[in-house]
Amino acid sequence: MRRPTILVACLLLACAAGAVQAQSGLGLIANQAQNSMKNFDIADKNHDGLLTKEEAENGPVPFIRAHFDEIDKNHRGVVSKQDVADYVRSMQNPAPATAGSTH
Repeated sequence: MRRPTILVACLLLACAAGAVQAQSGLGLIANQAQNSMKNFDIADKNHDGLLTKEEAENGPVPFIRAHFDEIDKNHRGVVSKQDVADYVRSMQNPAPATAGSTH
């Protein structure tokens, strides 16, 4: 009778480890984004509250630089702090699959 108990305990431990690993991955992304938000104003050379791709490439914002095109979902050529926050939020809460998608 001990085998089912041990098996259940191992499964629970494996699930918990997977959840922690997933959270740490998102935590890393959130931490990188938070650092970029702190450095946003430094990179914003003309102080207009927006970063151009050039400002992102030349500033201390590696997360924004690496994800600029994804953050700039409206293809304006600039990103705001709100755009960055929205992008990070979308990574943490991915959109549900559409009804027509199949797997």
